[in-house]
Amino acid sequence: MIATLGTLSILTALGASFAVAVQGFRHRSDGDRRAVRTPVLVLAGAALAAFVFLELGILVHDFSIAYVANNTATTTPFVFLFAAGWAALEGSIVLWGLVLAAFVALVWLRLSDRDPLGVLALGVMGLVAIFWFGLMATAGNPFSVCTSVVGEVCSASSWWPLSEAVAPADGRGPNPLLQNHILMAVHPPMLYVGYVGLTVPFAFAISALILGETGRTWLDRTHRWSLIAWIFLTFGIVLGGWWSYEVLGWGGYWAWDPVENAALLPWLTATAFIHSAIVQRKRGMLQAWNFLLVIATFAFTIFGTFLTRSGVIASVHAFTQSSVGPALLVFLAVVVVGSLALFAFRARDIAQAPRLDSLSSREGFILANNLILTVLTVAVLFGTIFPLLVQAGSGSEVSVGRPFYDRAAVPIALLLLLFIGLGAVAPWRVAKADVLWRRLRWPMVVGLGAGAVVVIGGVRSWPVTLAISLAFFVIAAIVERFISVVSNRPERVDVAARKVVRNDAGYWGGQLAHVGVALMAISLATTSGLAIRDTVTVERGSAATVGGYCIEYLEPFTRSEPNREVTGVRVAVLDESCTDIEAVLEPRLNAYPAAGQPIGTPDVWTGLVDDVYIGIAGGTTTSVALNVFVFPFQWLLWVGGVVIVAGGTLALFRKPGREQTASNQGREPSISEVH
Repeated sequence: MIATLGTLSILTALGASFAVAVQGFRHRSDGDRRAVRTPVLVLAGAALAAFVFLELGILVHDFSIAYVANNTATTTPFVFLFAAGWAALEGSIVLWGLVLAAFVALVWLRLSDRDPLGVLALGVMGLVAIFWFGLMATAGNPFSVCTSVVGEVCSASSWWPLSEAVAPADGRGPNPLLQNHILMAVHPPMLYVGYVGLTVPFAFAISALILGETGRTWLDRTHRWSLIAWIFLTFGIVLGGWWSYEVLGWGGYWAWDPVENAALLPWLTATAFIHSAIVQRKRGMLQAWNFLLVIATFAFTIFGTFLTRSGVIASVHAFTQSSVGPALLVFLAVVVVGSLALFAFRARDIAQAPRLDSLSSREGFILANNLILTVLTVAVLFGTIFPLLVQAGSGSEVSVGRPFYDRAAVPIALLLLLFIGLGAVAPWRVAKADVLWRRLRWPMVVGLGAGAVVVIGGVRSWPVTLAISLAFFVIAAIVERFISVVSNRPERVDVAARKVVRNDAGYWGGQLAHVGVALMAISLATTSGLAIRDTVTVERGSAATVGGYCIEYLEPFTRSEPNREVTGVRVAVLDESCTDIEAVLEPRLNAYPAAGQPIGTPDVWTGLVDDVYIGIAGGTTTSVALNVFVFPFQWLLWVGGVVIVAGGTLALFRKPGREQTASNQGREPSISEVH
């Protein structure tokens, strides 16, 4: 019954997607909002029903549904049982469809009665929805019924929900790595909201191109949608790094894995778009560039989905080999070719824009940052697809490892930090040398001072020293600018500070996000350049010293949990004198019934300066071999990520029209806009 109802929900959503697309394009001239009301509501309701029926099948252990049998078990804890709704291929597509339908409904709610641009954008989103719900109804059907069982695994299934079904006594359970940490329940949905949310600016951009509407209207309409998607994507990437750090046991948080790169690519282009959109709204420049960035960003979301769900790469993040890969590749080709053809058709209209007055200006520095982000995007894309192209062309397997990415990304990131600091304080149009010097002299002193302290402290790595210097330069430039603006107001300091932020939330939200980037840069530099890694063998009751900490082996332990058997050791982390205990950690091995090998899980203590990260490397009855890592200022990475998200959230409260020129608005520019 659940399979039947779920399949009907998907087919209904597919039909509603067709109706949204047809009505959206049919009413692109009159922009009648009412024409798309019914299909939009049906789409939202049917998508929600499909997700609810899938979760219901999971929660009641309906193992006649192949997806439920192969990805859950009766012993799976509730939080991971619920998260199984998106933990595997078909379920992730259902959640994707639900998020897309929610964005369609929310966009419709914000339309005016006569809104050609918005109604046509809904038509474009309807076309996107046709693909996703069509995928659910065919190759990615989550409600296929199990027709053959081998052991506890559904080995064959049928699309037809009324087929004669068989069910294993218990399910296979989720992938062990996907039930090893609570972040599994949070990280993927955050990414999905970010990925799917980027459909909105893409749809409005395509709508504007079809209608021949140049100018900033579509940018104004999508500003908050773009920021919301970017915020969720940022948060999802940060949570993914934290999940990797806490679970995988190798001591890192970013491995330049192809699927990690696939999430980074749309983030880079979306970040560039958010910045260049400011320039277009303020100066009318970069119009064609913004269209290209939006098209590239949406295309990268599809590309990332292809990498994750096609099975063409082996990754802890990727799903198994499936038949959805070719469909995703065709959809990607249609999106890229169709969008660029439309862009080329309108190129003459959108290429007309004011010239840049001076490279030494806020728009000049934003343009420089855009170019830097583009270069980084190209480097990451090359490293990601090169092995796939070689394998497709010659059958040989090659890999592009961390050294390539580090060599490419480190100088680009350092240059990006420099221009972030310059752009934070530069005025529009022309930044005179004396103005820049007045605003940058103290930040330069702070940055150089931070670098000197690092060198005096014994650091001899120039990338680490330079990164820390530039990060402090960025933070100091933003703080100095804020103090300067606040001090020029007549109110009491706290009142003035609130008014400054409230009156220009978009600008100060961006600067807060830049502070977060600087904090992350410090952590990236220290954890990669100053980390201490060692493997020690410790007898029970004895200790070893690593990175200024004593690591004492206290005792082994075992315990049974509903879904796994846990074997581990208790380890005390003491100060260098081996007298004061800082923490007691429990690195362990988790054995799951469906897994051939136990899953190693580290434990971490976070101090004021260092993270002490310990995992089990081996052992005997009397001793244990431990991987011990000491990461300076690792916590700054997570704090920096939260600050970036907070900055993006603050920017959501930008007052409409803040980026317009004073002459266009008949007002004086804010003090943060002038020198």
